[in-house]
Amino acid sequence: MIRFIVIVIYLVLFLILTIPLLAAEWVIGKFNPELKDRSSKAIVGWGFRCIRHLAGTELIVLGRENIPDDTAVLYVGNHRSYFDIVLTLSEFPRVTGYVSKAEMRTWPLLNFWMINIRCLFLDRKDIKKGLKTILQGAENVKNGISLCIFPEGTRNKVNDTFLPFHDGSFKIAEKGGVPVIPMVIVNSAAVFEDHFPKIKKARVVIEFEPPVYLDRLEKDKRKAPGAYVCGIISSRYSILKEEYFNSEKTDAQKTD
Repeated sequence: MIRFIVIVIYLVLFLILTIPLLAAEWVIGKFNPELKDRSSKAIVGWGFRCIRHLAGTELIVLGRENIPDDTAVLYVGNHRSYFDIVLTLSEFPRVTGYVSKAEMRTWPLLNFWMINIRCLFLDRKDIKKGLKTILQGAENVKNGISLCIFPEGTRNKVNDTFLPFHDGSFKIAEKGGVPVIPMVIVNSAAVFEDHFPKIKKARVVIEFEPPVYLDRLEKDKRKAPGAYVCGIISSRYSILKEEYFNSEKTDAQKTD
């Protein structure tokens, strides 16, 4: 419980003490928007790395070589924990926003930093507004701003399972003409959700899979990109789970 309290205090202090930086970023954005994008990502990334350190999370990142360095991308991942965002942002090589639920726009101070790192707010209850957000996302990736989306639509509450990936999430990559990077996240719920409200030390594995170019897929896969990408992620998830977690349990049992 102590870790949880420490992290909450840290987050509150971070949001309050960085108010002058928000003002500075606003000024920078008036003269050099690209510099503002990079500096805001660096500031938030630093804050997230501090949270990761306070949580005692061991992070293993695989497949960085699969991320193209000459284009923006759409990261698509499974979503089990609030820590998925905390752990992934610093691993993206270029400015990357998240597609978040519209309710996050009302969170004071945090919403400003979300806007600064190019997050988009998706209203899932209003189809017209939702479509407008998707089109904005397509424009962002065309302009070199990567995006990350969790196409299950909500945080999955059951370990080692996957909710259906919504095909609409992939419209950003389709209309923006950028590749999809499947992102496998294993064991992130062990940090917090598995023993709410406690935060415990845990190992988390993130793996970036080779890019998927939607326009190069076979016709049946192009019609259902959600199922196709979910299949890639779920397959690698099982392998990584066995390699980095289940094998440890087996070794411990042999020792006992």
